[in-house]
Amino acid sequence: MTPTLMWEARAADGRRDELLDHVRERAAVALAGAERHELFVADGGRVVVIAVGVPAGTTLPEPPGELLARPPHSWGFDRVDP
Repeated sequence: MTPTLMWEARAADGRRDELLDHVRERAAVALAGAERHELFVADGGRVVVIAVGVPAGTTLPEPPGELLARPPHSWGFDRVDP
């Protein structure tokens, strides 16, 4: 099994692109040891990061509060199939 992180934040109204830029800049540093990480966006201003092969307890730094509609959420998973 491979430790995997899913991290999700909802941007404040009209701030999704700024949140996306912020996460993009910091995810590469915070997830440097991951096998891979992918960045997604969804309706409602959501930004999602999925990182495979990260140490347990890994998360992303909290973005500035003015970019957020609510605090980010993160979940740890174990990948069972490649």
